[in-house]
Amino acid sequence: MLNVADPLDQAAEQTEIFLQAALQRHANRPIKPSAQFCEDCDEPIPLARQDAAPGCETCIDCQDLRERRR
Repeated sequence: MLNVADPLDQAAEQTEIFLQAALQRHANRPIKPSAQFCEDCDEPIPLARQDAAPGCETCIDCQDLRERRR
């Protein structure tokens, strides 16, 4: 009888390894300063957004549009 659990366990383990590596790369990436003006509409980015989303490049409205287009 073929043991199906072994390949599935190996795949799950490999997936976990890749996920942890990706999370580690993301956590260690340098954060650039937030933009003061939106790259898309050139409006000022409120300080509250700059503080809440370090490294942001767009205002909340333009970021929402970017995410909806994906």
